[in-house]
Amino acid sequence: MGSGGLELPPGEGVSEEDQGAADAPPGAVSLARPMEIGADLTWDAEIWAEVRTRAERAGRAYLWINLVEQRTRSVVSAVLRPIYEPVHGEDWVMAAAGPTGQEWVQRAVAVREVSRRKGYLLDPADDTLLAFLTLPQLRELMVQHWPCFEPYFDDRRELELALDELEVARSAVARNRALSPTVLAQAERMCARLLRFLGAMDEDTPSAGRLPVDAVESLVGDRFADVVGVHSDRVRLQRHLPAEDVFGGARRLDAMGIGLNLLVQNFGGRRLVRLAESGCRVRLLFLNPASSAVRRRERELGLKKGELSRSVETNILHMRRVRDRLRDPAAFEVHVFDETPRCAAYLVDGDGSDGLAVIQTYLRRVRGLESPVFVLRGGSRDLVQRPADGVTGGPRRDEGEGGLFATYREEFESVWTDSRPVS
Repeated sequence: MGSGGLELPPGEGVSEEDQGAADAPPGAVSLARPMEIGADLTWDAEIWAEVRTRAERAGRAYLWINLVEQRTRSVVSAVLRPIYEPVHGEDWVMAAAGPTGQEWVQRAVAVREVSRRKGYLLDPADDTLLAFLTLPQLRELMVQHWPCFEPYFDDRRELELALDELEVARSAVARNRALSPTVLAQAERMCARLLRFLGAMDEDTPSAGRLPVDAVESLVGDRFADVVGVHSDRVRLQRHLPAEDVFGGARRLDAMGIGLNLLVQNFGGRRLVRLAESGCRVRLLFLNPASSAVRRRERELGLKKGELSRSVETNILHMRRVRDRLRDPAAFEVHVFDETPRCAAYLVDGDGSDGLAVIQTYLRRVRGLESPVFVLRGGSRDLVQRPADGVTGGPRRDEGEGGLFATYREEFESVWTDSRPVS
């Protein structure tokens, strides 16, 4: 190559202006116009929607991972600090890491010093070396000193497998990579499992097995009153929350609606008998199949005359048979009402702080199976905001603030007062 500039042969379709630039004297510099580079820096609406979806998934995963990391750090400190601090003082983390962990401990020391100089430490509680260890490093400390943790936990292998599976999502969130819905769901399951394993979730709460408290619900639940789930139809509700999970183990069940199909068609008669014999008090409110409201509903849905009333009557007869099989029929009450039905409501343990409600409003020309469903948690703020070792606590709700659960409970009681028993 000579001392002159490198000349490239013009391609097809080169304009006269570009040809003139190619004939420029050696050593001249040609400034490329932005469009010649070929870079498009704009984001259209479709790309923005995808970016927001990725951020929402990463945000959900981050909340869960943050809870797990805080809980793990608390557990490591509670177990190892009393062992190493009396001998090594402030260097107890370095001593616990041992020779194999010296490298990542030194990195944590360096990061802490930079944070101190730049004033990044806003909470004195975080000015410890342990606060700068990552979740994999905390895991390594637990594995290295498992004999110290063994008295508190049953299965070391379970802990390691759960943390290994969580690492996929943690790595993606830390590097702002895309999270698929599958990986997000897996991360949430693993985090809930780890929090239970590490003793940060209350297994004795009756509603914990019915509908576990979600990490996002704990943080933003006050924005949505008692609503903890919204589903576009009953099929999607039952995919997420089966009837057995809703009604199984209930000590009190109040339900009102037209035909109560969610209960009657998805929770078997024998299962209802066992539930009632175990001490559950049941009150069922059906729309009177002979009322004019049933005929109006048939016209709205385009059903044949008498089709809906026969369906409701069949459900009532089925519940009567269940009642007749009980030793104490008075604990299983079946009533009918004649008013215009406004919603279907299933209130489980509505008299306590661990209740759950499934609510469906009646829409014109839309069957109950296809109507939107709302899931409410009774006393949710009391359940969520009771801190477990400082992990899941939050600001306490005002005592005078009501929720939707109480509204529908009052509605049920009002309709029940005006209803008639089925003989």
